[in-house]
Amino acid sequence: MMTVAAQVTALEAWLNDADRVLVGAGAGLSAAAGFDYGDTETFARLFPDLARQGFTAQYQMIGRRLPQPQLWGYWYRHVHHMRFADHGPNQIYLGVRDLIGEKDHFVHTSNVDSLFARNGFDPGHVHTPQGDYALLQCTVPCSRRTWPVEPWLRRGLAGLDRASGCVTDADALPRCPTCQGPAFLNVRIDQSFIDDHFGPVRRALNEWIEARRDQKLLILEIGAGFNTPAVVRCPMERLARTSVNTRLVRINRDHPQIPTVLEDRGLSIRADIAEVLDLINIPSRKQKPA
Repeated sequence: MMTVAAQVTALEAWLNDADRVLVGAGAGLSAAAGFDYGDTETFARLFPDLARQGFTAQYQMIGRRLPQPQLWGYWYRHVHHMRFADHGPNQIYLGVRDLIGEKDHFVHTSNVDSLFARNGFDPGHVHTPQGDYALLQCTVPCSRRTWPVEPWLRRGLAGLDRASGCVTDADALPRCPTCQGPAFLNVRIDQSFIDDHFGPVRRALNEWIEARRDQKLLILEIGAGFNTPAVVRCPMERLARTSVNTRLVRINRDHPQIPTVLEDRGLSIRADIAEVLDLINIPSRKQKPA
């Protein structure tokens, strides 16, 4: 069995041989970058009110029904931390960007935190089919409209009761500007999800894939497990299966298995992306931001 170091050497060779790169990224990438929905320490620091109620991690809050003031007290803090807070340049995402270098590339990710665009990737080449924490939509929905969450977030946090974790300003609870009904984040939760905003990038990605089938494509899949396999993991496998000019590298700490049908066009690396990047010699990664 190959060591991780030997697998990374093979990855570098495949990358050098590729004409273009498709990055398929799941929650494991953001977790490695420090944005882990299972991080109990960060949860206790950001949400002491919820910690006192027995909750321990952010993944427990997904889909949970709460009174609107408490619900938005959680989501405003979560979205601020994940999407808007200035955490500075992220070395994991910068490392992935440096790894690709000048190769023609595109990104397809289930993450809704915009960490690719915030760390050197062209937003026009980052497809986020699960949505974006920066937007709101009607929960009905009464129209196909989406709008920025940030003004609501700022007002909500300004009136947050830290002891209870509730938003105290009723006007900071988001409403649809068209029907005045309740609004929520423009993320894929159920059939009400409005994906119009992401259509142009989706079409650009499909055209990018189809236009150059004769070129050598390397799919670099990072941290995409089985929570939502239909979003990243399955499409990356399907693309690799249907194109003889395509190779798939799957970097995954827990589920790195590659379909046997890919034979010598698949590479499985059971490791965290941070470990992989540490084994790759990229000079620009050694230059830390000021």
